[in-house]
Amino acid sequence: MKKKRFIIVLLVFFLNFNHVFSTEPDVFVQSTVNRASTILGDSISKEKKIEKLKSIASETVDIKGIGYYTLGSYRKTLNDKQKKTYNELFNNYFLISFASRLAEYTNPEIDVFDKEILNENYTIVNSLLKATNERPEIKIDWRVYTKSPENPLIRDLIIEGLSLARTQKEEFSSILNSNDGDINALFQVLKDFSN
Repeated sequence: MKKKRFIIVLLVFFLNFNHVFSTEPDVFVQSTVNRASTILGDSISKEKKIEKLKSIASETVDIKGIGYYTLGSYRKTLNDKQKKTYNELFNNYFLISFASRLAEYTNPEIDVFDKEILNENYTIVNSLLKATNERPEIKIDWRVYTKSPENPLIRDLIIEGLSLARTQKEEFSSILNSNDGDINALFQVLKDFSN
């Protein structure tokens, strides 16, 4: 009888495994910003802060998804080798850009206050970057990809209504359009930024 009960308990546990370990998007975002804030408040060098922030971004941001989004329709023109090169270059570009900008802040306080479930794949998490003597309060919305509830990922930041992913897409599109759609021109820009 005990053995049977143990098997039932095990079955219930595994059937509910995903539910038990799913992370709510708002909790995920607040946890992520708290981790970043702790690093930014540490008395370590800017270089060490950047490395630690890169690590957080690698875990919590869908860098590959953002990279493909920013390519727009040009993505369909790439062969497998070009896609691999682009993914590597964009990953480096994103991590350096993201971590370097964030490292300028000293102990930012971000409070998550609401969320809007758009569908089973996306939730918008609303937050505020608290005002300081140097800057006003800033509204930040996080577009969180939730197709895999146990592993949510950030797909975009919308700062005061401006989508960073869309801005990046427009910038890349401009580079490609002014170079007759030559992906190598974009590759060079990404390489130059990372060096």
